[in-house]
Amino acid sequence: MSWSSERKTVRGWRRDLDSLSALIAPRFSRSDLGRRAKTYLRGLLGSARRKNSWQLAEDAGDESPYGVQHLLGRARWDAEAVRDDLREYVVENFGDQAAVLIVDETGFLKKGERSCGVQRQYSGTAGRTENCQIGVFLCYASKKGAAFVDRELYLPKSWTADDERRAGAGIPDEVNFATKPQLARAMLERAFEAGVRASWVSGDSIYGGDRRLRMFLEAGEQPFVLAVKRSEPLWATTDRGPAQIRADGLAERAAEEDWHRLSAGAGSKGERLYDWALLPLFRLQVTEEERRFEHLLLVRRGVEDADDLAYHVVFAPRGTPLEDLVRVAGERWRIESCFEAAKGEVGLGHYEVRSWHGWKRHVTLALFAHALLATVAARALRQQTAFRESRAVEPVPLTVPEVRRLLWRLVLARKPPTERVLGWSYWRRCHQARAKRCHYQRRAALHGGRSRG
Repeated sequence: MSWSSERKTVRGWRRDLDSLSALIAPRFSRSDLGRRAKTYLRGLLGSARRKNSWQLAEDAGDESPYGVQHLLGRARWDAEAVRDDLREYVVENFGDQAAVLIVDETGFLKKGERSCGVQRQYSGTAGRTENCQIGVFLCYASKKGAAFVDRELYLPKSWTADDERRAGAGIPDEVNFATKPQLARAMLERAFEAGVRASWVSGDSIYGGDRRLRMFLEAGEQPFVLAVKRSEPLWATTDRGPAQIRADGLAERAAEEDWHRLSAGAGSKGERLYDWALLPLFRLQVTEEERRFEHLLLVRRGVEDADDLAYHVVFAPRGTPLEDLVRVAGERWRIESCFEAAKGEVGLGHYEVRSWHGWKRHVTLALFAHALLATVAARALRQQTAFRESRAVEPVPLTVPEVRRLLWRLVLARKPPTERVLGWSYWRRCHQARAKRCHYQRRAALHGGRSRG
C-alpha cells in the first residue's frame, strides 16, 4: 500500500478503539466508569515506559492516580463479564475451523508478600525460582491471528489456606486451591460452553503431564497435541501385552526411516526445521466412536543435535497426517509471541495492584488492548497481501509493536508529522524484511531446504 493508503488505514484505527470501548461499556455500572475504562485502554496502548496507575493517570491528564486506582479496585464492574466479551471479540476476528487453543503460564516478578498469590516459586519466564505471581492463560490461534481469550491467577496453598491473607487480598470465599492444569481445564470448559470451536488443544508438559486434563479432552473428543516430559509413563503394546513405558524409552523404538524432516512453522530466522517421528500408543477401543481416534507419541529431534529430543502425546482422528500434527506442535510457540507482545506493548505485567479483583481487572483490560492490536495487525496483513505492490524491498507486515507505535503517535498522541512517522515505520519494516530474507537464505543453505525422509 502507498503512504496515503496507510495514512487512511491508520486513521481508521480510532474507530476500532471506539468500537471496542462501546462493546464493553454496558459492563460498567456508570457511564463515567465506562469512559475511565476507555481512557485506561488508551493508556495501555500509549508510550508510557511503565503502564502502572501513576503513569497512566499522568498521561491521561489526571491530577492524581486515584481515578485509575478506583477503576481497578473499588469500582463496581465484573471482570469476568468483560472476559466473556474478550473471548467473543477474539473469536469473531480470528475464528477458524483449524484453530488451536493453547494453554500456558507466565510469571510476574513482584516484591514483598502482599500481592495476591505471590511467593517464591519457579517461573519459566525467569528460568529460576523467584518471588512472583503466576498467571495461567488460554490463547486462541488460527491462520488469521492469535490472541488471549481467558486468564486465571494461580494461588499457591500458602494463600488459599491462610484466611488472613485471603481477606487482605479480597479472595472470594468460593475460590479454593487449584493446580495449573485444573485452571487450564476450567478455562477450556468455559470456552467450549461458550461455543468456541477449535480443532486442537496444545500446551507444554505441565498440562500434557496431567492425565485428568487429557482424559477430560478425550471424553469430549477434543483432539490435542500436548508436550510431556521424557519420564512420562505411557501405555504401549509390548510382547507381554499393554504396559506403561517412559516416553524416552518408546522413542528408542523409532527406526531411522521413521524420522521425517519437517518445519514446525516459520520463525524470525527462517523455517523451524526438526526431525519428527510418530509412534503408536495403546488405547482400549471398544465402541465405534473410540475407533475413530488413536493415541500417538510425537517425538521431535534437533537437526544439529540428535540428543535434543522433545515429546508430545497426541489424541487425534485416525489417519491424521504427520504434517498436521507437526503444525499443531509448532503452534504452541505462538502463545510465547503473544506473551512477549502483551508484556512489552500493553503493560500486561506493569500493574501495581495487590488484590484478586485488581489483578483480574488490569490483566483483562491489557489482554483486550493486545487483542485490538493483534486484530489490526492481522487486517493490515490481509490488506497488504491483497494490494501488494512492486517494490525493491517489500516491508514485513505490520506487527503488534508497530501497530501500537503508529496507533499512539498518529491517532492518540498526534504530535509528529504523519509522513515522518510513516517513513520511519516503512524504513523499519524494510530493514526487518532484509534481515529476514538473509536469515532464510542462510538457513536454507545450511539445512538444504525443507525435506522429508
